[in-house]
Amino acid sequence: MQQPPAPYFYPPQNVHPPRRQRRLRRRRGCLLPSCMLLVALPLMCLGAFLLAFILFPPTPTTIVLLGVDARPGQGYLTRTDSIMLMNVAPGRAHVALLSIPRDVFIDVPGYGAQRINTINVLGEQDAPGSGPDLIKASIQQSFDIQANYYVRLDFDAFIDLVDAVGGVNIDVPYVVEDWEYPTSEGGTEHIRFEPGEQHMDGATALKYARTRHQDDDYRRAERQQQVVDAVVHKLSNPLQVWRLPKVLSVLQSHIDTDMNVIDMLRLGPGFVLGWSGRESMVLDRDYLYVTDGGYAVPDYAQIQPWIDQNFD
Repeated sequence: MQQPPAPYFYPPQNVHPPRRQRRLRRRRGCLLPSCMLLVALPLMCLGAFLLAFILFPPTPTTIVLLGVDARPGQGYLTRTDSIMLMNVAPGRAHVALLSIPRDVFIDVPGYGAQRINTINVLGEQDAPGSGPDLIKASIQQSFDIQANYYVRLDFDAFIDLVDAVGGVNIDVPYVVEDWEYPTSEGGTEHIRFEPGEQHMDGATALKYARTRHQDDDYRRAERQQQVVDAVVHKLSNPLQVWRLPKVLSVLQSHIDTDMNVIDMLRLGPGFVLGWSGRESMVLDRDYLYVTDGGYAVPDYAQIQPWIDQNFD
C-alpha cells in the first residue's frame, strides 16, 4: 500500500516589512506634514499681514520722487530733472500724484523764490545729502504738504529699474520727435517715437520721459507720469513676481531714499490697491501765473482744493 507523502511545512512568512522599509514609511509620514507646514506658513503670514493692514491701516504718507540730471561720476550735486509728489492713503486705498515742472518757482527756506529744479543743488552745497531735506521743507512752505519720505534716482538707476521689470509698454499718443536730444557725452542726437503702443527698454524709456523740445515741460511731465504708471503696472502683475528680487536689488544699490524695507511693505498694499484709481495732476499753464519778473509760480488758490482732497 502506497504511503501518503510526508507533509511539507511552509516556512512562516514575514508579515512585517523590513526595518529599513518601516523607517522609510515613517519618514514619508513625517515629510507630509512638514511640506504642508512649509506651504501653509507663508500663507498664514500673508493672511496675518493683510488682516493687520485691514484692521490697522498705515497713516497717509507723502513721498517726494526726484529724478536728478546726473552724469556718471557727478553724484547728487546736480539739478532735478523731474519732481513728483505722491500721496498714499492706505486706509481708503487712494493714491495721488502731482508733477511740478522744473521751471516753476517756489519759496525756499533761507533762499527766497527759486526755480524748483535748483533746490537740490542748494541743499547739497550746504551739506552733502541734504538736498532732499531742503526740497521737503520747500514743499511744506509753499504747498503746505508735509513730505514724509523721498526717493532720489539718477539716469542710470532709472534705466536699470525699467530693465529690471523687463521693459515697459507705452502708448505714445502722437509723434514725439527731437532733433537735439542731449547725450551723456555732451552732444545731441535725433530721436523719434511713432504713435501707438510700443515696448521700451530702460534707455528708450528715459529718452521718451526726458525729451521736451517738440512740445514743452508740461507735456514732458505727463510722459514721466506715463512711464511711472507702466512700471507700477508691471510690478503689480502677479505673473511678474519673479522679477521682484532684481527690482529690490536695483532699489537697494542704485536709488537714494530714506525709506526702509518695512516702510515699503507697510505702504505696498494701499499703493497697489489705489494705483488704478489714482488722481493725478500736472501743474501746467492752467495752474500757474507769470510774475512781473517773468517767473512762473503756482496759483496756490486754484491748486489748494485739489491738494486738500488728495493729500491727507
